Amino acid sequence: MKVLLVGSGGREHALAKLITSSQMSAKLYVLSDYANPGLMREAELSGGKLFVATTTFPENVVKIAELVSPDLVVVGPEEPQFHGVVDYLRERGFYVFGASRRCSSIERSKVFARYLMWKHSIPGRLYYVAFKSLDDAREFVKYAGDVVVKPARQVGGKGVRVIKDTKAFLSEAKHQVKSEAAFKTFEEISKYGDVDYSVLVEQRVDGVEYTAQVVTDGSYVLPLPLVQDHPHAYELDLGYETGGMGCISGPGHLLPFIDQGEYETTQKIVREVLERLQEEVKERYTGAFAGQMMLTGLWGPTAIEYYSRFGDPEISCLLPRVESDFLEVLDRAARGALSGAKVGVSDEVVSVVKAVAPVGYPVSRDEARGHPVTVDVEKIRGLGCEVLYASVELGSDGRTYTKGSRAFEVVCSASSYEEAHRVSELAVSYVTSLDGWPLYHRSDVGSSELVEERIREAERVRRVYRSKHLRGTLGEFFTVWLPGRGVVGNPLLSPLRWEDEDS
Repeated sequence: MKVLLVGSGGREHALAKLITSSQMSAKLYVLSDYANPGLMREAELSGGKLFVATTTFPENVVKIAELVSPDLVVVGPEEPQFHGVVDYLRERGFYVFGASRRCSSIERSKVFARYLMWKHSIPGRLYYVAFKSLDDAREFVKYAGDVVVKPARQVGGKGVRVIKDTKAFLSEAKHQVKSEAAFKTFEEISKYGDVDYSVLVEQRVDGVEYTAQVVTDGSYVLPLPLVQDHPHAYELDLGYETGGMGCISGPGHLLPFIDQGEYETTQKIVREVLERLQEEVKERYTGAFAGQMMLTGLWGPTAIEYYSRFGDPEISCLLPRVESDFLEVLDRAARGALSGAKVGVSDEVVSVVKAVAPVGYPVSRDEARGHPVTVDVEKIRGLGCEVLYASVELGSDGRTYTKGSRAFEVVCSASSYEEAHRVSELAVSYVTSLDGWPLYHRSDVGSSELVEERIREAERVRRVYRSKHLRGTLGEFFTVWLPGRGVVGNPLLSPLRWEDEDS
């Protein structure tokens, strides 16, 4: 079976390994934006080839697909979806695993995702206001209290700014911080021209984050085990938001801090969003879909945002845990024949993934780019782990160079988090810089201490949302007091309006 994989990073390397391990004898071809050595190796070992071209240009992808004539095309990242690559391929008769442009609006436009949940009264929704004007956004956030300021478009999992505003004596300083947050968010999104709104302001909620991924053919939804991503750059969840510095998964379909009832509620939210999305855009959703969730005192399972593809590094976390033929699942989804399919997962194994990045990521990518790095693959495999090549490129001199983002993902598994964490720390030590430029990773990902803290935090919010459930107040947000006006409703309102960028 010939498979064309579109994408360039760690997520695609994980998918490449899942595809080439299939009993369907896959010959893998890859279309990547750069010469990723890991993807190149997977393709060549299967008898295929890696092509380098811009993956967001539909014409490039169609040209390679017509050359290869694959039985299945798998589109990994979100940006090719946003640019209509999936649509172009399907129009030319290819079977494609991936969301169409209109279906991927659920990720591309965070305003649309919020609108959809409010329009259909889907549980787990947050109050929000969206702005086209920077001046309007700046003026609003001055007095909005605890808020999250986001780009209204997906920008690679970055740009989120959480502002906790509880100290009155710091009000002037907080006003400046909020104004700057709105400005930087507006600046980050200004290079994109495919969404109408620029700045999204949401109510801030606290709790434990996790990701619920599914595979769907538009009618049948196949859930995958929950994963917890660690988006902050540094230990103890400090620092800038990144595309993900590591993740954990297991045991079974749950996480140590999410119970069966919360899992089932999460799946109901994901399924309803998928159903309503297809009604709204009037297209069938085929591909991966994920809810970035948080267990909060407001709702219990609460939607933070959605992905129209597998998470990165979330899919990497499943690499050592999937026991069934994953390529068969992808192929059946693309052909609309997913009903009855199953993904066998090891219930006894947990996994830990750690991303290794050059210093400078995520805020100074130019400084983080162009550094030669090496990895001892055999020693990592000797520990029972795998290494995935992410934002690295094969240079003309045969060496591997960083491209400014997360360079490698180290994937380890064991019967306990304590053991998986131990071997992951050893495995990371075999990724080294050749020019002395420092590399960093989060050593706390998967640690017993951090897992236990998540369990305690989940139990705290669990008591709150269960109490609200008994009182019939799930989802209700507090009122606020304004000088001269007294008690008023929440200033964050749902406008229930979304302007279709494709219309």
